[in-house]
Amino acid sequence: MEPSLPTDETTRDRRRAALYVAPFLAVGLFNLVLLLRWGVDPLWAFAILPPILAVTAIAWVAFRHGFDRQSHQPDTYRE
Repeated sequence: MEPSLPTDETTRDRRRAALYVAPFLAVGLFNLVLLLRWGVDPLWAFAILPPILAVTAIAWVAFRHGFDRQSHQPDTYRE
């Protein structure tokens, strides 16, 4: 079985996701640099790095798979 090559659609989705997430990552890293320059102990400043990266990764996956493009169906309630 041959590995599938990425199509233009998947490449475009990855780029779109990266463009949507980049400002949030930049703000988070700027906050980290600001804390370090402010004089906070580097250990405490880098304690906020894992949440910044985790939320960025979750947002990238969400945008990559198109949660913002899916049509919303009305929920059916079971009685």
